[in-house]
Amino acid sequence: MTDRDLAAWLDHAERLHPRSIDLSLERVSVVLARLALERPPFAVITVGGTNGKGSCVAFLEAMLAASGRRVGAYTSPHLVRYTERVRLDGREIDEHALAAAFARVEAVRDGQTLTYFEFGTVAALEAFRAAGAEVAVLEVGLGGRFDAVNAVEPLGAVVTSVALDHQELLGADREAIGREKAGILRAGRPAVCGDLDPPLSLVEQARALGAPLLRLGHEVRWQGAAEGWEVAVGARTLRGLPLPALAGGFQRRNAACAIALLVALEHELPVDERAIRAGLTQARNPGRLERRQLDDGIELVLDVAHNPAAAAELARALHDGDRGRSFAVIGVLADKDAAGIAGALHGAIDGWFAAGLAGPRGRSGEDLARILRSSDCSPVTAHADVATAFAAARAAARAGDRIVVLGSFHTVGAMMAAGVCSR
Repeated sequence: MTDRDLAAWLDHAERLHPRSIDLSLERVSVVLARLALERPPFAVITVGGTNGKGSCVAFLEAMLAASGRRVGAYTSPHLVRYTERVRLDGREIDEHALAAAFARVEAVRDGQTLTYFEFGTVAALEAFRAAGAEVAVLEVGLGGRFDAVNAVEPLGAVVTSVALDHQELLGADREAIGREKAGILRAGRPAVCGDLDPPLSLVEQARALGAPLLRLGHEVRWQGAAEGWEVAVGARTLRGLPLPALAGGFQRRNAACAIALLVALEHELPVDERAIRAGLTQARNPGRLERRQLDDGIELVLDVAHNPAAAAELARALHDGDRGRSFAVIGVLADKDAAGIAGALHGAIDGWFAAGLAGPRGRSGEDLARILRSSDCSPVTAHADVATAFAAARAAARAGDRIVVLGSFHTVGAMMAAGVCSR
């Protein structure tokens, strides 16, 4: 068993549990206890929310690394390689090291079933311990209360935003979803909420727990200035901050969340202002409003936006600056709100190229094209996959235009895997 490579371990993990998603902390807690990882020997920060989680993790990771600490980061899903999910010191973990961590988890599992995500989460924590990580920043995969990363105790937590997504699992409205996301808060531990209009359920949960809640627009304020921008957390103000390396005005909110939590944790996890400034400029998060220039003068924009709220942020970013036409290569999974995504981008896109996505949650290009047309998008063409949709978009575009690839991690990942968007 221990001589399996990572691909074999991932295949094994997919077969252990009859359901790919089975929200519960019971199974993962059993295995963590057997590994003595329910309270890891490193500090933990948990990041949840509908949108902005990965970017907030990237800012925290970079700021903590700039403070001289050995930092682990766990995110999901990945774009091309599974090892993107597990980073040490800002780099993807070595496949052999991660395979060895899977083997150690398997050695204590003793028949206890785990979902694919649960097995991967425990393996990531084991890999961080083996590598001597001092702090780990963990992204919630789904919801919060019953997500596998919530089985370990954090020093503090961030909820970046609360919007409609995964309603079939988390609830039909923002109050229900906010209640699930509030599950990552802990009594007496600081928490930051980046949603400018947080659900009452989240605020009340923080109050009931006695978790000090710092809300953007209230206890945390940020604004632009001629010499940079600034963030105020309570009585402390950081002025003249460099603009975040991640593109999009909304990234200041994600960065402000990261800064606020580190200020709140300054006694347990000191990070000086120099490291915060460095982290703002060094954070990386591929596939989020990532702009590249193709060799024929066409701009390529990659964004994993897969719900209406994320698509609305993308639309605002696309309206900034003077460009030619904007063509969308869009692939959306069957369980996502394709019509809502299209509606949020109305007026920002001049032509739509609907791409089919394979797999059990996939949606054909023809089905997606039908939804786009019924949402008043035009012109729309249907394509079997991302590669053919992109080829058609590139044939239609000319110098000065841009092609926006969006709708799913699968869509952007297919572009990256094909190498057509290499710098």
